[in-house]
Amino acid sequence: MKHILMIATGGTIASKNTGAGLKPALTSRELLDCVPEIESICSVEAVQLFNLDSTNIRREHWLAIAQRIEAEYGNYDGFVVTHGTDTMAYTAAALSYLIQNNKKPVVLTGSQKSVYLRDTDARKNLYDAFAYCADDRANGVHIVFDGNVIMGTRAKKTRTHSYNAFSSVDFPEIAIMREGKPFYYIDEAPEGDVRFYRAMSDRVFVLKLIPGLRPEIFDYLSEHCDGVVLETFGSGGLPDYDDDGLFRRLKGFLAGGGSVVITTQVEREGSALSRYAVGRRLLDCGNVLEARSMTLEACVTKLMWALAYGGSPEGTARLFSAPVGHDIF
Repeated sequence: MKHILMIATGGTIASKNTGAGLKPALTSRELLDCVPEIESICSVEAVQLFNLDSTNIRREHWLAIAQRIEAEYGNYDGFVVTHGTDTMAYTAAALSYLIQNNKKPVVLTGSQKSVYLRDTDARKNLYDAFAYCADDRANGVHIVFDGNVIMGTRAKKTRTHSYNAFSSVDFPEIAIMREGKPFYYIDEAPEGDVRFYRAMSDRVFVLKLIPGLRPEIFDYLSEHCDGVVLETFGSGGLPDYDDDGLFRRLKGFLAGGGSVVITTQVEREGSALSRYAVGRRLLDCGNVLEARSMTLEACVTKLMWALAYGGSPEGTARLFSAPVGHDIF
């Protein structure tokens, strides 16, 4: 039997109604007791790292999860992280960059309804997560949810209430779970030794372009941020109204040592800066990075990681542009 550590972090799966709304309240042990069938497929130990609504989870918690996995890496065959759905895709992406070349599975799961309820998706999701984690071919960081196994860098929450809450954006699911067994579409093993990273920059901002956005926003960003993910329209580009103020301020941010990732507000098919004149000129003005088909969650967390380890705008660009876990192609 595989020996698996469950790391509980809270979320809807562990919530009870407090009278003032749902709030995480169940312990890791209580979660496992709700799905006794797990004991037939693996041996499990559990820790309660924190018990939070995932709305409250941020960089410090990603680092804490990764550091706990690093500390226990030699003691277990895999790790299941129970997590709220709202920021699960961010956590999955962050762990993909913090734990690279990972030959052991790190599986995130949760639910749209509490395991405490009768009509819930929690029990199936939790069982599937352990069943995938215990499979001999499982490796790397994935989300297991509603029978789908999704690469950690490709996941996005696309529904707020339905059980099929997560989608794999512009990339196939790794596998599907059927009767507690994974059926693989993509089966590959990482090369090289596992590498853990222990830092991420918190000086990253996501700026969503809207019609008429004033260029002065870059004055604030220049003082408070080292990296900006700019969500542009369509294939990508900047408008040239107001005497081309946005373009000039963006160039100033870059000249000051900042890094800018250009992505699109469109969920599918990614950016293509070379297609239109409003985008092509961005490719010629310094360390502008193109996200292409990366998810926003991957863009944000990868930029936070790259800024922490790049050492310079050029180093950040090299790290950001190198594929990790099928995040960019």
